[in-house]
Amino acid sequence: MRTRVETKMPNVQLQIDQRGQDRIARLTIDNERKLNTLNTPLMEDFVRAIESLSSDETLRALIVTGGGDKAFIGGADIDEMAALDASTAEAFITRIHRCCDALRDLPVPVIARIQGYALGGGLELAAACDLRIAADTAILGMPEVKLGMPSVIEAALLPPLVGWGRARHMLLLGENFTAAEAAAWGLVELVVPKPALDQAIERWIASILQAGPRAIRLQKKLIRAWEDLPLRDAIRAGIHAYSAAWQTDEPALRLKEFQARRRPRS
Repeated sequence: MRTRVETKMPNVQLQIDQRGQDRIARLTIDNERKLNTLNTPLMEDFVRAIESLSSDETLRALIVTGGGDKAFIGGADIDEMAALDASTAEAFITRIHRCCDALRDLPVPVIARIQGYALGGGLELAAACDLRIAADTAILGMPEVKLGMPSVIEAALLPPLVGWGRARHMLLLGENFTAAEAAAWGLVELVVPKPALDQAIERWIASILQAGPRAIRLQKKLIRAWEDLPLRDAIRAGIHAYSAAWQTDEPALRLKEFQARRRPRS
């Protein structure tokens, strides 16, 4: 008698946590059997899920992670890549870029929850997030050159994060490195023991919720602009962003609240 084993299909899960009037989203790429590697259906579902959030004015933050404990995202699906040729490679890599770009275009902070392997396209996806927190057991790397390919698309985000010398080290040698090394290089903002990962993320979420919702959105938009603008234009863009903040009463109300807290009690 044969025992039937149910195999869970890879999927993208989107959970919404209601916090009063605010919402926190958590997106999980669940392809645990293959270290959450990205194939075409997963990438298409990923982009659709992010786009469904973009118009939600009550959304305050998004957490991105992978299914299980072993991997954040272990890269792109090796079996699908092995079947590529010169006529299909560009479309495949463009789909990975669309995933990264969707995160960068989302108007609220995106936090990468890196609990395990973050390799190749998975590390590029993490780099496309606004903040990165890693378990102390996480392993990161850009191994593409060892597989006969250059690291491309959002690998271009690595030099501003880690510097040109370290980026060359990562991309030309294709070696894996630890979460502690990633933190020392500036690639991740925080490393914590794996059991403390969600608690640490919750502290970041609490800080985001304490900030002005419009201010946070303006700040992310401005940071994105800074990446592309010369210094003089970046400063000018900041002036416009500051002015835009005063088109609502958010700054006035929060400044009054701050003044009230500062006044000595009689």
